[in-house]
Amino acid sequence: MRLKDQVGIVTGAAKGMGRAICLQLAGEGADLALAAREVPPLEALAREIEKLGRRALVVPTDVRDEASVWEMVERTLSTFGRIDILVNAAGTTGPVETPVQEVKPEEWDEVLAVNLRGTFLPVKHVLPHMLRQRHGKIVNIAGTSSLRGYKLRAAYSSSKWAVRGFTRTVALEAGPYNVNVNCVAPGIVAGERMDRLCREKAKKRGWTPEQVYQEYVEEMALRRVTTDADVANAVLFLCSEEARQITGQTLTVDGGWDV
Repeated sequence: MRLKDQVGIVTGAAKGMGRAICLQLAGEGADLALAAREVPPLEALAREIEKLGRRALVVPTDVRDEASVWEMVERTLSTFGRIDILVNAAGTTGPVETPVQEVKPEEWDEVLAVNLRGTFLPVKHVLPHMLRQRHGKIVNIAGTSSLRGYKLRAAYSSSKWAVRGFTRTVALEAGPYNVNVNCVAPGIVAGERMDRLCREKAKKRGWTPEQVYQEYVEEMALRRVTTDADVANAVLFLCSEEARQITGQTLTVDGGWDV
């Protein structure tokens, strides 16, 4: 197993790609701290991980709040004794189909708080431990909206561009200590969030959700939508020693949307 007996923290672990990432890492031998605000789905996920023969710690966490993030890290260390992997998968979508002049300041602030501050705080509190042990893998979830402009999604796109810049900067600071820091940039990912986006876009455009979905598909070179498993596979690669010489990079998983 590629991650045998390593210890990881995954934020946004309760559902969607975060959940898939947890199962993939555990399947390759990692023990995990599962962080999110919703406890019941974390507890259900922990049971699945334990069936794989790995340990799982449920840590209710608000990634926007520094005290909550500090407690997440301390509980992980007290339970497992070390942290080898950090995956920042917590995120929010913000306003959809909304011109920048119509974005409310509080909406903007919330997206930046979850997507950017919620990536910064876990890195801030995990990185010192990785530097001391001179080993670690950090993977931040950005998005293809961090690679090009994304009209009518100003807050979301801005937050993901910032995550990518943050990742490259931390990679430079952590590299001399044998800590790899990278991004995975998914395109639109099948599931509850995509379904909601299709409904919201359809309502504002006067389309059907099926028409919005098909528009996404037709923009992709492979003509198929990314799955949670596709993203989890990319994260696993960047957490493994196979990616030992990769840092400060963005691995795009979008079916060719950004080509």
